[in-house]
Amino acid sequence: MLIGEYTHSLDTKKRLSLPKKFRTELGRKVVVTRGLDNCLFMYPMQAWRKTAKRLEELSFAQADTRGFNRFMLSGAVEVDIDSVGRILVPDFLKEFAGLKSKVVLAGVNDRVEIWNEGAWSEYKTRIERQADAMAEKLGEIGAL
Repeated sequence: MLIGEYTHSLDTKKRLSLPKKFRTELGRKVVVTRGLDNCLFMYPMQAWRKTAKRLEELSFAQADTRGFNRFMLSGAVEVDIDSVGRILVPDFLKEFAGLKSKVVLAGVNDRVEIWNEGAWSEYKTRIERQADAMAEKLGEIGAL
């Protein structure tokens, strides 16, 4: 399970060092794609296969499904983790997420989210204020 929050630097060559705690679970190759809320999603290969399978099972007859599949799949790249635990973030993904020199890697169960440090800080503050209300809604539908 991928959990935790880490701040790391994106170097001038667009390489991002991954937290040691994530490396074992991620393996030697990952998929990085556009995520929601203007962050990137990074999946271990096994989790990516499950996610891609779920997307494949959605009906392509619906415009929203086609659009979301294009959003997730066309922006996906397989990335090798080098011998010192770094990945290379492609320019188009770096631009999508507004990544600068400092980024936050947040473990979210089956994936790691890669955030611009400032955007993460703002998002986290907003979500922390809403946590009680979100928990109540989830409790009402039986999710908690």
